[in-house]
Amino acid sequence: MRARGRSRVAEAGYATAEAAVALPGLVLIAALLLWAVLVGSAKVRCVDAAREAARAAARGDPQAVALGRAAAPPGASVAVSEAGDMVRAEVSAVSSGPGGLLSFRVSATAVAEREPGEPGTRRGSR
Repeated sequence: MRARGRSRVAEAGYATAEAAVALPGLVLIAALLLWAVLVGSAKVRCVDAAREAARAAARGDPQAVALGRAAAPPGASVAVSEAGDMVRAEVSAVSSGPGGLLSFRVSATAVAEREPGEPGTRRGSR
């Protein structure tokens, strides 16, 4: 019975040492998961901003780019182009990771057909 007592004393502190070794890995995994969520969030905001800008431009709104910028992530670029009856909005932003590392560029494009009767449409009403 005494041998059991000695083995417990000899193992004392192993759990603390193992936790100290595993903790940095867990923190790294948590930081990478947070970074992935932030990149995903920036991508969704770019998609929303591109869709908003394309819809506004299709309605003939002169503030289409401003509306896209309002919905986009901070520092995003918004461009609206026209080709015949179609309007194309492109939004691009940089999503930086924890500590400014692992920067990742996200972008989205949306295309909309001009509303009937808007300037630039070739067709009349449908």
